[in-house]
Amino acid sequence: MSNYDVYALGNALVDMEYEVAPEDLRHLDIDKGVMTLVDEAHQLRIMEHLRERHHHRGSGGSAANSIIALAQFGGSGWYSCKVANDELGHFYLKDLRDGGVATRDTSFLEQGDTGRCVVLVTPDSDRTMCTYLGISGNLSLHELDQDALKGSKWFYTEGYLVTSDTARVAAIEARKLAERSGVRTALSLSDPNMVRFFKDGLMEMIGEGVDMVFANEEEAMGMAEADSLDDAVAYLKTIAREFAITRGPKGALVWDGQQAMDIAPVPVTPVDTVGAGDMFAGAFLYGLTQGWSHQRAGDLASAASAKLVTSLGPRISTAESRAILDRFE
Repeated sequence: MSNYDVYALGNALVDMEYEVAPEDLRHLDIDKGVMTLVDEAHQLRIMEHLRERHHHRGSGGSAANSIIALAQFGGSGWYSCKVANDELGHFYLKDLRDGGVATRDTSFLEQGDTGRCVVLVTPDSDRTMCTYLGISGNLSLHELDQDALKGSKWFYTEGYLVTSDTARVAAIEARKLAERSGVRTALSLSDPNMVRFFKDGLMEMIGEGVDMVFANEEEAMGMAEADSLDDAVAYLKTIAREFAITRGPKGALVWDGQQAMDIAPVPVTPVDTVGAGDMFAGAFLYGLTQGWSHQRAGDLASAASAKLVTSLGPRISTAESRAILDRFE
């Protein structure tokens, strides 16, 4: 019997989310709509520019958003990450546990800076992220909890780990342990820049193939080096036994290993798309771990993602999650 539905491995970043104008991005010389790694000095310059703006703070990181979403629906999750023994690190772990996610205790914490992600949301609801990884860039095999991983139904990790040599090795070794232990494996491609600049590293993380890949259209086509969704679908079949491609207002396309199915969108007026893909993955994995069909899991994920983008921030409340779930029970 599994102890956890999903064991996730990913960056630990305290999100600091600001509403900005396109002029702010131009002034700061930041590429719009993607995640860019920056050093601490660069990030502090951005925060200084925005010092008079209200912002929201919360535990973040792509895989963390997904595992918290799964927990809010009622699933059981474990999150392995690396935070420092500083105020933000203690805030992060408390926020995880308050979200219903198990993780290691504070005795493992080291000196350093907990990672931060400045999230810039423009009026078109697009999000631009400037990430200082801090100690999370040193995520390594040391952070793996083998017993928790072996006692889970699924192992899930994020493509963002490809940028760190030690984190990439940890993700690869965790996948191998999962495969040896009969734990199903899933990977999110995470961001177009990860695909564009780190494809070889992502392929190392995928190995001979994972059970599930999550991607948006741009990431899927970039990974396939293709110009059409059909070509991207054909390519993903060579690296994953199942996959989900999110398509924004067009819904999603899911391959369950035998057939493709369209997941209908839920029409909403988006305010902030931060975390929409993470929510889709978390809700989808919740459905699969409860024995749902891919269609039903995809419909839940679509509804949850639609709810998420109608307000600021990478997650919704537990009460909102359960209200959505009630429509599918």
